[in-house]
Amino acid sequence: MPALSTMLQPEAKVRRALHLLALLLFAGIVVAGSVPGARAEVGTFASGIVLHSLAYAFLTVLWFLGATGTPVQRALKAVLAIALMGAFDELVQSFLPYRSGDVRDWLIDFTAAIVASSLLAVLATLVPQTAVHPARSR
Repeated sequence: MPALSTMLQPEAKVRRALHLLALLLFAGIVVAGSVPGARAEVGTFASGIVLHSLAYAFLTVLWFLGATGTPVQRALKAVLAIALMGAFDELVQSFLPYRSGDVRDWLIDFTAAIVASSLLAVLATLVPQTAVHPARSR
């Protein structure tokens, strides 16, 4: 289980990269959601509930892995970040004439964040903690 422990406790530069990746993917979601007709085309492959759940659960995983603190603190940080991202996404959509902001979509995002971060927090609690990245010898 050392590999899992290492994955759940990445180094500082990897944590920063995970947060940056989450923000870039979120920006992609907002931009793609702003393209007229794009949502309808994607909707032929998966429903809005599935799309929101998967997208925001994945963002939650990235944010959790990039956060510091205890597993519970990391989970709370991830849920808060995703709640803000989801709210921003719906706010942007409310200004587009061909889209509408929907509180139900935000609730799906928020629920996905709670489920994903809770599972990760439990997993991180169960996995034995390794030494926090000891200096690597060359």
